[in-house]
Amino acid sequence: MTVTAGTVIIRAAIGADVAALHRLAALDSARVPSGELLVAETGGALVAAHAPRSGATIADPFRHTAGVVELLRLRGSLQRAA
Repeated sequence: MTVTAGTVIIRAAIGADVAALHRLAALDSARVPSGELLVAETGGALVAAHAPRSGATIADPFRHTAGVVELLRLRGSLQRAA
């Protein structure tokens, strides 16, 4: 897995992310996953979100996010195992 887009921040979603999550979901033609979310941020923008419990993921289809999504899934699996 190669991520070359610079720094990627993976963190828990917070209330201030609601608008960005809805924008991201609209870009992905999906709904915002329910439950606790992990988000990936690069360049100050949310580019993907993942719900560890359900496995649902949304991502910006206009960016190269495959590596970022894989990082989110890995982090989610580590959280579930803990």
